[in-house]
Amino acid sequence: MQEERKKDVIGRTVLVDLPKLGFTGIPAKTDTGAYYCSLHCHLINVKMEGGKEILCFNLLDPSHPEYRERVIHFKRFKEKMIKNSFGDTEKRYLIRTAIRINGRRIKAWISLTDRGNMKYPMLLGSRLLRNKFVVDVSLK
Repeated sequence: MQEERKKDVIGRTVLVDLPKLGFTGIPAKTDTGAYYCSLHCHLINVKMEGGKEILCFNLLDPSHPEYRERVIHFKRFKEKMIKNSFGDTEKRYLIRTAIRINGRRIKAWISLTDRGNMKYPMLLGSRLLRNKFVVDVSLK
């Protein structure tokens, strides 16, 4: 019988790394009511290169200490209709990349959105948390 991996305990907030994107220590809020993770980006657009669509965006914004004035390009992405925190449905782009939480590296789909007016630049959704983490809301 295969032994189930122990679930890590995380708090309502946690620092995460996005190693493939070159960012570390991004403050994230756990949101068990959200399905996907979401990440604060701006200047999100799709352009054509060599007959193929390329998703381009800037991660975070100039007021964030981890901000780097660098455009990130993704060849593999998808569009999805996602319900935002206000209950409105909006079209968002999703990318698949690695997230490191407490030393654990996980591949996840992350929706890109403008979270500039939110306290945390990233949300960790239930799809990522399920079967990997237990959320203790008394921890930060």
